[in-house]
Amino acid sequence: MVEAGKYIDVRGINTHYHEDGQGKEKLLLVHGSGPGVSAWANWRLVFPILSEKFHLYAPDVVGFGYTDRPEGIQYSINIWVDHMIDFIETVIKEKVSIIGNSFGGAIALHLAKKRPDLVNKLILMGSMGTAHPIADGLDKVWGYEPSAENMKNLIKIFAYDQSMAENGDLVEMRYKSSIQEGFHESFSSMFPAPRQRHVDAMALTEKELGEIDFEILLVHGREDKVIPIEHTSWVLARALPNAQLHTFPKCGHWVQIERAKEFAGQVIEFMNQ
Repeated sequence: MVEAGKYIDVRGINTHYHEDGQGKEKLLLVHGSGPGVSAWANWRLVFPILSEKFHLYAPDVVGFGYTDRPEGIQYSINIWVDHMIDFIETVIKEKVSIIGNSFGGAIALHLAKKRPDLVNKLILMGSMGTAHPIADGLDKVWGYEPSAENMKNLIKIFAYDQSMAENGDLVEMRYKSSIQEGFHESFSSMFPAPRQRHVDAMALTEKELGEIDFEILLVHGREDKVIPIEHTSWVLARALPNAQLHTFPKCGHWVQIERAKEFAGQVIEFMNQ
């Protein structure tokens, strides 16, 4: 597969997405919020593994990737959640399990709270969704200004394995993605300083989390500098009634990249329970 996927009109938003796999169980994969991110950049390593077991859908959330950037739109958690609800109802048309990465995890939690009738299980990886002080790493991610050097520095923040930042192809791929037409303009409008307010806007209360009673798998890199585990997944593991937590040592925010095979294995085992 290449990065180009399909397009479909989702209630007026021309939405780009990837679809693969013939499994009976359907999985919606929701990406994170890094500069230049797209569904394919986020999920490209696990897509071939998971598509052998499940029917996968990986959309670019409105404002990201190759999905529309509607003029005048005010991006917010509600806009992103409603776009994913509309995608499920337009494309998948039945209950689905959701894998949410970081920002995508917050979308998954809010979606489960708002429309529990659309959800089977949740897998939340390095997830947002709790009230906590913004980490310096996330502040730098959301405050990114395009340059190859700045992207290299971000990769050092994202990954535990610092040699990944010396991979010129990876740096160039993510940098070039971040400077495609319209990409940085929409990205910089989403999370302007002061950025703590954007973390707060994605948070659910302990009471709200306690009402989300789906089976949930939490996955987190122990050395995550973007969404620190002690402020997020540990809190979620206590608040969500039916959550289990798996922690990967010597792993940063990019579990799906640094531990692609192991992460996919965790998803398959959890989905088969």
